[in-house]
Formats: sequence, structure tokens, C-alpha cells
Amino acid sequence: MDFTGPGYTALRKELETLVLANNILHYHNVVDAYGHVSLRHPEKPHVFIMSGDRAPALVSSQSDLIPYFVSDASPVDPSSKKGYQERFIHSEIYEKFPNINSVVHSHSDAVLPYTMSGVPMKPTFHIAGFLGTHVPTFDITPLYQPGNRQDMLVNTQTFGSSLASRFSKEGSTSQDHNVVLMTCHGFTAIGASIKQAVYRAIYTHVNAGIQTNALLIRNASMNIGANSANSSSVMEDMRYLNEDQVSASLKMNEASQDRPWALWVKEVEACPLYSKAGRALVVEKKFL
Repeated sequence: MDFTGPGYTALRKELETLVLANNILHYHNVVDAYGHVSLRHPEKPHVFIMSGDRAPALVSSQSDLIPYFVSDASPVDPSSKKGYQERFIHSEIYEKFPNINSVVHSHSDAVLPYTMSGVPMKPTFHIAGFLGTHVPTFDITPLYQPGNRQDMLVNTQTFGSSLASRFSKEGSTSQDHNVVLMTCHGFTAIGASIKQAVYRAIYTHVNAGIQTNALLIRNASMNIGANSANSSSVMEDMRYLNEDQVSASLKMNEASQDRPWALWVKEVEACPLYSKAGRALVVEKKFL
């Protein structure tokens, strides 16, 4: 690689963005000590990069990052420090969808109820148009074999491949969904860039909170009406984005994601919890 060329500069900036993404996701309560975000190597599409086994808030520099092979999630350097068990979430999505360059996995407490309650997640406002009219759910339980430790972790290629397949509609091989819920576990969001994947992860979390509040208000109002002798009003149906609104909002999302990203960077830069060491002037040898 030309160490003075645009490819080198782009790689350095992407690694810096990946460090920031870890901190941003924590700042917005999408991840806590658990959860992770990854990047497909911009110069080596058969490699992806993510933090080692470390809380996202504490990721501060390139030294915290590890490159892995997409083919089997093994580290490019076998002597690398300990990594996340669930890196197969990332590797199998990259393997299946060449257009995807970033993956976020979260255990958002706002989203978790929609993974287990039977209530479908729906897009409640235009910023969440990327959710589409249907958000699929991946359930790992049927994949377990006798003797397996059922800890819900996507820690094998088989589990990761099954999860990746849920981003396609039934009978399709294309990428049709941007977010997949994971039963009693969390969700995974994908994007063509780190900014896009982080945008989708944050607003999946926000959308879940809005939908829950709307359902609570609706149910409370229905209970009040049921207990009122004078009530004769009929409550309207819940409103969500329709197919046309989802399609138009998705285009708007893609055109405007730089605006929140600039704000999110300023937020983490102003917070003393997050280190400012991520802005390296050179790229570490392990990524070249």
C-alpha cells in the first residue's frame, strides 16, 4: 500500500471512525459493557475489523482493534489478544452480503421486549424508515443440538449463517432487511458504512422506546374508557409508516445521516469517559 496515497488515508480515517463508533453507541445506550461494531477492511474485503474483548466505552485506539478473516472469523494474526465470541455474527453477514461494510450487535433494553413478547416492531416515525414494514426475528433455540450450551450466543459459523439468512426475505438471496431482532437476546443492524450501521442501530433503539410509549398510552386510555360508564368513543387503530412512507423515508435517512454523526462525534469528544487517543497519524502494521 502507498503510505502517502488515498487508500492509506481512507483506511486511517475508517479505523478512527470505528473507534468513535464504539464510544457513540455506548453514549446513546445502544451498548453497555456488551455489544460490538465492526468494519469490513476498505482495502481487503476478505478481512473485517472489530474491537477485542473490551467494553465499547473503553475502546480508545487502533491497538484495541483486531483484524479477522471473513471466511471463518479467525484472527489474521493467530497471536492476537482475546476477541468477542460472537464475531461470527459479523463474519457470516460479510460473507453473505458483499455490499455490507459495517455490522452492529446490541442488547438494547428498549428493543429486547420486542424480541420475546410477540409484539412486532414497526417503524413509528420517518427517522426509522430503514426498518421497513416488517422486522424479522432470529431464534437460535431450534438450532441447538443435544448437549449444546444454550447461552444464546452466536458463537459458531452455523449460528452466524442462520442469523445472516434472516436479512433476506424467504426464498431470496438478496439483502432485504436492515435490522434483525434476536429472540431473548437483542438485535443486529447492518449498513454500507459505519455511519449508516450506527445510525440504524441508534434509531432502532429510539424507535423501540417510542413504540413502547405509544402502546402504553393506548392501553392506559383503553382501560380508562372501559371503566367509564359514559365512554362511547372508539379508539383509532395504531398508526405506523406504510410501505410508501417507508421507502421514501429510507432515502431521506441515507441522505441525512452525516448530520447526526457530526453531533454524536462532538458528544463523545466532550465526555471525559471516552479517550481521545483514537486519532492516530499512522496506521498500525497489523491492518496493512
